[in-house]
Amino acid sequence: VQLQASGGGLVQAGGSLRLSCAASGRTFSTYNMGWFRQAPGKEREFVAAISRNSGTRHAESVKGRFAISRDNAKNTVYLQMNSLKPEDAAVYYCNIYGTKYWGQETQVTVSS
Repeated sequence: VQLQASGGGLVQAGGSLRLSCAASGRTFSTYNMGWFRQAPGKEREFVAAISRNSGTRHAESVKGRFAISRDNAKNTVYLQMNSLKPEDAAVYYCNIYGTKYWGQETQVTVSS
């Protein structure tokens, strides 16, 4: 399984970005998917997850600002990030939740 993440970039505080993670294979709809992030000098942390039934869970730090979603027809999971804060700056990763399969990083930089 390969995961291709994209959508990171530089944005001003208060701005928005949408991350995408496209998965290879034919069984995407059966995967629970997640987004994680890691800021410099910090451990990787959970951001959001979506089940194969589209149930969602978000970290407290991003609730009300970020939203995870999926499009099974496109084998893609998204992370809509609104009202970005400087503390959201990190390298973001997608993951087949609970497995060893991680996408490559996409950098999010938030200027104050």
